Amino acid sequence: MRRLSGLILSMVLFALVLAACGDPTATTAPVATTTAAAATTTAAAATTAAAATTTAATPAVVFPAAKPSGLTGKIVWWHITTLDPGKSVWQGLADTYTKANPGVTIEVNVLENEAFKSKLATAMQSGSPPDLFQSWGGGVLQQYAKAGLVKDITNDLKGAWGDSFNKAPLDVYGADGKSYGVPWDMGAVGFWYNKALFQKAGITTPPQTWTQFKDAVTKLKTAGITPIALGEKDQWPGAFYWEYLATRIGGKAAFDKAYSRTGGFSDTAYVEAGKKLQELVALDPFQKGFLGTTYNDHSALVGNGLAAMELMGQWAPDADKGNSANKLGQGDNLAFFPFPMVEGGAGDPTDVLGGGNGIAVGKNAAPVAVDFLKYLTSADTQKLLAAQGMALPVVKGAETNISTQQLKNVQEMVKNAKYFQLYYDQYLPPAMGSVVNEATAGIFAGSLPPDAAAKSIESSAASELKK
Repeated sequence: MRRLSGLILSMVLFALVLAACGDPTATTAPVATTTAAAATTTAAAATTAAAATTTAATPAVVFPAAKPSGLTGKIVWWHITTLDPGKSVWQGLADTYTKANPGVTIEVNVLENEAFKSKLATAMQSGSPPDLFQSWGGGVLQQYAKAGLVKDITNDLKGAWGDSFNKAPLDVYGADGKSYGVPWDMGAVGFWYNKALFQKAGITTPPQTWTQFKDAVTKLKTAGITPIALGEKDQWPGAFYWEYLATRIGGKAAFDKAYSRTGGFSDTAYVEAGKKLQELVALDPFQKGFLGTTYNDHSALVGNGLAAMELMGQWAPDADKGNSANKLGQGDNLAFFPFPMVEGGAGDPTDVLGGGNGIAVGKNAAPVAVDFLKYLTSADTQKLLAAQGMALPVVKGAETNISTQQLKNVQEMVKNAKYFQLYYDQYLPPAMGSVVNEATAGIFAGSLPPDAAAKSIESSAASELKK
């Protein structure tokens, strides 16, 4: 195995510990994401994401027709949608494309979120990335680009394909005027809650302020209900809390100063975010053993009606359904409200933390892989994903097929946001994103005071961010 450069080693080590955005992002879910995580998260990762996306698909799914391309070759595609029927939707799209292009074979590898990140790290270390693979964009993808591990598809996006995307989601998958992948989903993190459990606790309206939110937690505990599900073993789900609190307290200005190095991540807004999070942890709102619980276990608690809330991305309803015992989840009993405003905070109540899911193109991908990617992100395919509840569309006109009021509410929140912040562990350089997740996990565990957590993140920023 050849020796790694410092950049690639940093990236690989980060990938091994990163959790999407979200992401989470993530669609193991985050995804997550995911989704995303997702996602990041995002979460991330997950994100992200990073959650197992399931869908409301039916046996009558009709896949959009694929056009003959005249191209031949093999495509290796890694994704993280591990549960049916979402898993089957992706496979059906691959099968439809190969039927229209008999000279093409597609090897689909379906991986759980954390397993995907580990396997991708190994592939990147060897310099042999898959042709197409799950991505949450942002700093992680940019690091792959700097290391020469992904393909520049800027010219492919010129014209009709690139013009079909909404600009903001597409920009997440590139830097300096170049693109290395494309999105297929973009949404936001917020609180998903069980309406029946809220009613049982005497909560008539979702909380709009941090004080009201803490009051709701107390009411739920008094009623014998676990207020919040949290899979903090994966770290990225908890990072959402600190990132959102920083956004509510400091707003866009605080992040811009810290990122541009005219300020820092140990400034007042970030320390205060940690203190607010400490207030929440002191209420003991999470399920027993949350520090050792994975996101999928967290998702199952909400899906089975055993916890009243979760802070998660747009993939949550389907992930909860897929992780529930009866595979039905909470259905219309699950509703959504934005992260509460923090009294006295400089952030606008409409500011959003979020992200989504996309597909990056490996450096060795043949032209046929890009053509298949065009099919996966066509307007007709986007409409199918929206109708199945798999995605919030990123292609113009496909939003008409959003399947549920829940997801319409998320898209409306994104649409009205004055400031949209991508999950930190995807926006920031990989090594720094890892430190964010670890430091916030320390606050949840009570092992790292808020000021020490902020200093840890700022120390990483000092070495990872260039003035």
